[in-house]
Amino acid sequence: MPPSNSAPTEKIGRPAGRPIEAAPRNTFTDTIRLRLRVPAKLRNLELVLLLFACAIVGSSIALVQLGALGKLDGSVLVIGTLLGVLAIGMHVAMRFVAVEADPFILPVITVLNGLGIAEIYRLDISRHLTGWNAAGVRQIAWTAMAMLMALAVILLIRNHRVLQRYRYVAMFVGIVLLLLPMLPVIGQTVNGARLWIHIGSFNFQPGELAKIALAIFFAGYLVTARDSLSLVGRKVLWMRFPRARDLGPILIIWVAAMAVLIFQRDLGTALLYFGLFLVMIYVATGRASWVILGLGLFVGGAIIAGRVLGYVAGRFNSWLDAFSPTIYNEQGGSYQLVQGIFGLAHGGLIGTGWGLGRPGITPLAESDFIISSLGEEIGLAGLFAILALYLLFISRGFRIAFAGQDDFGRLLGVGLSFVIALQVFIVLGGVTRVIPLTGLTTPFLAAGGSSLVANWIIAALLLRLSDSVRNQPRLVVE
Repeated sequence: MPPSNSAPTEKIGRPAGRPIEAAPRNTFTDTIRLRLRVPAKLRNLELVLLLFACAIVGSSIALVQLGALGKLDGSVLVIGTLLGVLAIGMHVAMRFVAVEADPFILPVITVLNGLGIAEIYRLDISRHLTGWNAAGVRQIAWTAMAMLMALAVILLIRNHRVLQRYRYVAMFVGIVLLLLPMLPVIGQTVNGARLWIHIGSFNFQPGELAKIALAIFFAGYLVTARDSLSLVGRKVLWMRFPRARDLGPILIIWVAAMAVLIFQRDLGTALLYFGLFLVMIYVATGRASWVILGLGLFVGGAIIAGRVLGYVAGRFNSWLDAFSPTIYNEQGGSYQLVQGIFGLAHGGLIGTGWGLGRPGITPLAESDFIISSLGEEIGLAGLFAILALYLLFISRGFRIAFAGQDDFGRLLGVGLSFVIALQVFIVLGGVTRVIPLTGLTTPFLAAGGSSLVANWIIAALLLRLSDSVRNQPRLVVE
């Protein structure tokens, strides 16, 4: 009789009817092997993506030179290569201190930062700026400093939970940073907004770092106060509204946002701080009533400010009637906004090409209106690719946040990711005339050292948070 193909159920020498027992599975050993394989795959994927990102940046700078100069300049390409070496250095460091960090964040911000440098360098060429007077050279120097500070954050903060202990220190630091521009000696007013400190030849915008400190404080505070903010209150129709005594935090943040709007004349920063707290309190409590109350407070404050403060009223007039000849020609009118819109229209779908447009005719094309500059030369298709990179960065941040098992890490991840998301929306909405202009800069793209340093630190905190999330113990039920 030919042998059967079916698997035997008995062994020779065993009593009949006793089934074969499978070899015991060593779950602990399998888990260790998996944890050894996964980090290597993550870091290898990051290395491949990072090399691809460096190639995109280098090609962009070369195309700018060919389009604007008609030749290649090796010195700028060498400087760009040094930034690529720094990015690879961060990757190597994470292989030792953050082996399970997210593999997409570093390549994404490298591309965004590099594209910003390429466009700023292109604007310098059109204005015949060289040396330290060139915004592109300063942006490269700030990028190197920001990457080193991000690496320091990854090396020094080995566990994000440590930050929860210093939530009130973060609150104090955030308040001090917000008040620094109001000091009479070091405070400096630029373009009507008092947001800068000036010490010798050093200029810095402390509010950019304040948003990180306030995100840490909000996350730590909401973890401890979540029960009283979410479970207690009066129910009206289908929603439960908080008690009057629990309205203190949101009222304090509203007053702080209005103070920034009034005294520092900065609509964008006020919206950013208030929106950050509103989203974090909603995530912590799950109560839509907080969102309704917050939006009501901010809309009411904006309406009052628009009627009382000429600065806010001018922004609204330039937004609502931008193409009016009177508003277009007046001091501080809609000239900048309209020029940016014309630049986007000139770029069309595929753009004029690197170095072949005329983005320099728009005021502040390297900072507030860098989206218009890029849209003119790489077109709508290029802007969609940039927005896709932002969406990838923000989605990875939210994924990291909700994968965590501690409430502080979840709230911190949501807060840091939402800061970038809200800032991109405010800037893009202002440039395309969806909302009024606010003066915020595009993360990683726009010229500005303080913004660049703060955003790289945010990315470093998300990398550290992702590594901590993957390393935290999980209960496996079989």
